[in-house]
Formats: sequence, structure tokens, C-alpha cells
Amino acid sequence: MQRLTLLSLGSINADFQVRVDEPAGSRETQLAHDLCRLSGGKASNTAYLGARFGHRSLLLGRVGDDELAEQALDPLRQAGVEVDNVGRAAGQSTGVSMIMVPPDGKKNIVLATNANDCWDDPAIEAMVAVIDGCATPACLVLDYEVPAPVVRQALEAATRNGIQAVLDPSFPDRVEQALLPRLYAITPNVSEAEGLVGHSLGTLDQLAHAARQQQRDGPAVVCIKLGDGGCVLTTADQTLHIPPGDVEPVDTTGAGDAFTGVFAVALLEGLEPREAAAWGVAAANLAVTGYGSQPAYADRQQVIELAQKLLEKARRLDG
Repeated sequence: MQRLTLLSLGSINADFQVRVDEPAGSRETQLAHDLCRLSGGKASNTAYLGARFGHRSLLLGRVGDDELAEQALDPLRQAGVEVDNVGRAAGQSTGVSMIMVPPDGKKNIVLATNANDCWDDPAIEAMVAVIDGCATPACLVLDYEVPAPVVRQALEAATRNGIQAVLDPSFPDRVEQALLPRLYAITPNVSEAEGLVGHSLGTLDQLAHAARQQQRDGPAVVCIKLGDGGCVLTTADQTLHIPPGDVEPVDTTGAGDAFTGVFAVALLEGLEPREAAAWGVAAANLAVTGYGSQPAYADRQQVIELAQKLLEKARRLDG
């Protein structure tokens, strides 16, 4: 297999995760157990998957000059992710994600972006230089858990270098609509898709219509990640619903990132969008069967085996 390059730009966090025995917020003070200190953040998670799937994986982003930076970066370094281009924001804390996982596995997250939002001109210039110097074929995965100007300049660099870009539009209120045509693909969840189109999306038909609208106005491929683990995929010639697999959720933390990361890897490897989306659904489904994000991510063979089964159940939503 040819070793390709995945560039991941966005949030890098130190995760503090606990289990609770009741839904989050059901009491003023809740007892918790099973504390885990992990590496997290959207860019960190996609970078981890790039390395796990055998490719060169470069992480771009910002951490603080505190002790939490190593909690965020060391597991990635050990997994083979190149973290040399992650900058340190002087006097800032590393991003922190505080995660509570109730019995149904549907996590609740409080995110302090901290250093993720602290970019100066030299930091942006260094990030752009990495993209400009990247050998192709390559794919850039971005999120908006960093400032909008950072995403804008990264996309400009990717465009002039012929690098496909995949966007996870968190946070949707930061998304610059004028940049969407520069993307190859976008992977919102349902609430993010609602934020992008400005109204609620309660049915598969509504989601399909919204995906087609987004595809006409911008990216070549739109994938809306569904709450049940499936997705709605739209390209220029088809709209598909890929259903979830039959899994028992233990922890949904990082499942959406698993979708985006593996989806991007599959596109980078030359798979058609429908196959890439099935890989993404499979990766997200397998991710919820373990505790934590990166520690629960499946390997290539597990993803491929489940994706093949899911594609057999896919159905068209064209209308």
C-alpha cells in the first residue's frame, strides 16, 4: 500500500473523562468513576486514525505551554503521528475537554478551547508553510474549533497545492459559507447541518434535501452524520442513506471524529465516496463499543469488514 499524507488541522485537547450513573445534569452534584486522562480533540483524533491506517499523519494546531500539552500530544507521538508542527501558545492552557458518559453511552462534553483559539501571524504562517511544502497526494482535514482565519488560510494553501480538503464544521457558527466551494467534502452531524441551513431537519427526506442543497452550493460531497451512527451521503449523481450497524453503545465520545478521519483516509486512498462513507459509518459504529475515543478506534480490517455489510443495506434517497 502506498503511504499517503493526511494533514489534520484543528482542535488538540487534553480529555478528562468519567462515567456517571445518571444522565448528566440530573443532580447538582453527581458521583463519577472510571476517570481517564486521554488525548483528544478533532484534529488529534483524525491524525491518530491517519497513522493507525498506515499513512504519514501530520498534526497542525496549538497547545499551551503547560503540563497538559504532553497529555494531549504524547499518545499521538507514540502512535506515529508527527507533532513537530504543533505550536505552543505562550501563557495559555492547552485545550481541555471534560466528558461525562452516562449509562446509555451518549456523552456530554464541556470544552474549553484555550490554546486552540490562540493563533498569531507567525503561527499561521508556519502552518501554511507546512501545507505548501507537503508532498501529494495528500488530504487536509479541518475543523472550526480553531479561529476562522486559520481555516481560511489553510484552505487557500490546500487549493493552490491541489490538496483535497474535508471539513468537520464544528462550530457551525464559525463557518464561512464563501469557502465551502473550496472543499471536496463536508461532514456535519445533524445539529451542525441544521446550523448551516438555518432550520431543523427531522426526517431522512429533509436531511437528503439539505445535503443536496449544500452539495449544489459548495462541496462535491456532503455527508451528514446521523445520531444513530448512520449517514446521508450526497454527491453530484446520488443521495444515499447508509444505515448503522448493530452495535451496543458503550461510549459515543469521538465517534463523529472516527467517521471523518476514516472517511478522509478512504478518499485519500482513492475510494469512491459511497465506499468512503461506508468506511466512516463502520469506524464510527465500532468506536462506540469501547470507552474513550482513540483507545476505542478500530483497525483497518475491522472497518472494511463492517463497511462491506453496511453497503449492502444502503438505499437511495434521490428525489
